Amino acid sequence: MKFPKLSSKAILAPMAGVTDVAFRALARKYGAGLTYTEFVSSAAIVRNNKTTKRMTLTDPSEKIKAVQIFGNNQDELVQAAKILAKDFDIIDLNCGCPAYKVLKIGAGSELLKKPEIIGSIVEKLVKATNKIITVKIRSGIDEKHINAIKVAKVAENAGASAVTVHGRTVKQGYSNTADWDLIKKVKESLNIPVIGNGDINSPEAFKEKLEESGVDYMMIGRAAMINPYIFKQISDYIKTGKYKSPDKLESFFEYMKLAKKYNIPYNSIKHHAIKFTKGIDSGSAIRIKMSQCKDIDSLKKILKNL
Repeated sequence: MKFPKLSSKAILAPMAGVTDVAFRALARKYGAGLTYTEFVSSAAIVRNNKTTKRMTLTDPSEKIKAVQIFGNNQDELVQAAKILAKDFDIIDLNCGCPAYKVLKIGAGSELLKKPEIIGSIVEKLVKATNKIITVKIRSGIDEKHINAIKVAKVAENAGASAVTVHGRTVKQGYSNTADWDLIKKVKESLNIPVIGNGDINSPEAFKEKLEESGVDYMMIGRAAMINPYIFKQISDYIKTGKYKSPDKLESFFEYMKLAKKYNIPYNSIKHHAIKFTKGIDSGSAIRIKMSQCKDIDSLKKILKNL
């Protein structure tokens, strides 16, 4: 199936413990063209795990609903995709997570070692769901094993509708800089949309990498985590060449309203509050205070006193 044309070229990356339904709704409000859920375990979906099920809640603003799954059992991945296909338009296969707990079960970026397995999974997901299947990958395992072009081609040939490339190796994790030359080469090698990912931390970086690489869309992760307003900034910068600084407190209270609506757990709200205060005056001292908070009211009090 064909990947949809989005209202913005800026996509919110799926992030574990970050892209809950309230945060995604906020990103959509600020102009994200697409929002993916945080990644969910195929095994947990098949077993109808309640916590995982909560992670697949969506907001009405998510006109195109996208979920990311991970796992190491092909049959289980297919079963999970069939279940998710009832509520989602796009199912993304995670082949890029570098976390040890994911690698040790043979999922995430561990799959990059066996491109043929990725091809097999994608083919099965396409046949089983009749939904848009996308794949998120990294540049390779390490600098001696860069295989993003090969993996992306395998995914395309298997029926993937788009491929997201994070321009770092598994070994790099989130250190050093993303290889946008490689991302550009992947784009030049495929006929399906390519989504670039890595080091997009400002509207200027977004515009520069978009033009240099020629990718169809760009995925923003860590920068959005501390500033979801970046999607509005990008839109304004592309249109006018200018953008406003974010009001981080306003953004957080917007998030808090949505968090209340969706009964987001307190610890998740506190986690977001700590991230939102990065970059503001006396931020580190405020974060220490917030880390000691035990409830919403005390958290609000600290923020309102800023």
